[in-house]
Amino acid sequence: MEIADNAVYDETRQHAEEQALASLVSQYSGTLYRVAYSVVRNPSDAEDAVQEAFLRVLRHRDTLNEVRDQRVWLIRIVWNIVLDRKRRSKTRPETDDVAELARVLPAGGLSADDRAAAAEHHAHVLACVEQLPSKERQVLMLSAFEELTSVEIASVLGITESSVRSRLFRARNLMAGLLNHTRSVR
Repeated sequence: MEIADNAVYDETRQHAEEQALASLVSQYSGTLYRVAYSVVRNPSDAEDAVQEAFLRVLRHRDTLNEVRDQRVWLIRIVWNIVLDRKRRSKTRPETDDVAELARVLPAGGLSADDRAAAAEHHAHVLACVEQLPSKERQVLMLSAFEELTSVEIASVLGITESSVRSRLFRARNLMAGLLNHTRSVR
């Protein structure tokens, strides 16, 4: 009788773990894809990184209940994966073309002229982001695009919260300078 109870318990526990993982995938896959894409700038590489992140979660599912903030934990996993891959490959320069990202930004409800102007503006802003030093760009992207708090960014990057705040301050000042410079040139 005890063996049958253990088998039912194991089956129930396994089903609960599968449900928890499915919930994580449905809730966070979009966020993880955006984080990965912001670094690798390639849709299939970003998808691969997200899949690898969830495979790592699957391998360590027994510790899933110990994680306080699953969103930050998952972002940190995918962030480390894409940075490791980028370090290994070193084939793609940091200033990749952002045209693909600008092309997929939403522009519903706008006229063709407004859509073209918005796409041009988005491409310009993203090009300015690409000109930022790497450390400042990383913090700005996690803050502005993924809407992480300073504490969450510090956790993802493995730096202090004060470093996050100072990098974010520098990034915003640099962005303002870049945007003002290009306005005055036009």
